[in-house]
Amino acid sequence: MTHRSLKVLVAEDNTINQRLAIAMLTALGHTGVVVGDGQKALKCLAKLQFDVVLMDVMMPLMDGLEALAAIRLEEQSSGMHLPVIMATAHVEPGDRARFKRAGADGYVAKPIDQEQLRAELLRVLT
Repeated sequence: MTHRSLKVLVAEDNTINQRLAIAMLTALGHTGVVVGDGQKALKCLAKLQFDVVLMDVMMPLMDGLEALAAIRLEEQSSGMHLPVIMATAHVEPGDRARFKRAGADGYVAKPIDQEQLRAELLRVLT
């Protein structure tokens, strides 16, 4: 794995899942900032720099796929690319392909496994 500490934006509406994600990231040597919906994720990204986003699919106000679309649209003018890993508890056989088509760099199933998260961070950042 990249040995540097990553700054991760965690977009997740469930408090327990927020705490678990931050605990896992901390255990892996990374830092995280938590927001509760896609709109807050976009506002946070406009103000702060992150290495990667861990984005819940199902959130109120603006879901993860809508937020991902807005991130990718912004990248068209900025020329930058921010890796986004989608997370969902409603695992369907075609999810990985659907999220990839939507512009996601990676995917983890909930409940998130720390080793799965570590491996996906490594994969999308190398």
